[in-house]
Amino acid sequence: MNRDISKKFVFLAATSVIVSFNATASNQSDWDHFSDYTAYTLAASSLALPAYDKDMKGLKESAFSIGSAGAISLLGKSLITEERPDHSGNDSFPSNHTSIAFASATNLYIKYGWQAGLPAYGLASLVAVGRVEADKHYWKDVIAGAAIGSVSSYFFTTPLNDGVSLAPWIDKHQAGLSISMRW
Repeated sequence: MNRDISKKFVFLAATSVIVSFNATASNQSDWDHFSDYTAYTLAASSLALPAYDKDMKGLKESAFSIGSAGAISLLGKSLITEERPDHSGNDSFPSNHTSIAFASATNLYIKYGWQAGLPAYGLASLVAVGRVEADKHYWKDVIAGAAIGSVSSYFFTTPLNDGVSLAPWIDKHQAGLSISMRW
């Protein structure tokens, strides 16, 4: 596995933030566009990096992780009637953008280590915040999406054992990232 891939991802992630968030997030439309671009950039990165590395097993794991997260979220949206905060539909729960972002971030973390995982989780968290700030989802929607995405990647992705462990956490009033290192 090429460890330089994580450097390429960091560059791609930073570029995504700069390009997609060219204005301050002062309104719902900015957050909506930012969360769209960032979620799909994370998914594209999660698929492109193993393809670039000619890692067909990794590509398959990424596709299954993202695909299953998206499918489960879409199934949840069709079965659970929950009005969106902006009243634009009855498909608020769970957040598909967040599930795709966290499936991608978790896959990148598991496959490429904390160097790719840390910025990826940061961007996935911004997607979750963006969906709430854009008035498209409630916090419970994005928390469920994050859980669906993370679990799907842990189910399908073969881990890289680099001695560093990242674990995102969320509760009713705060969120964070727990980092531990084996000595």
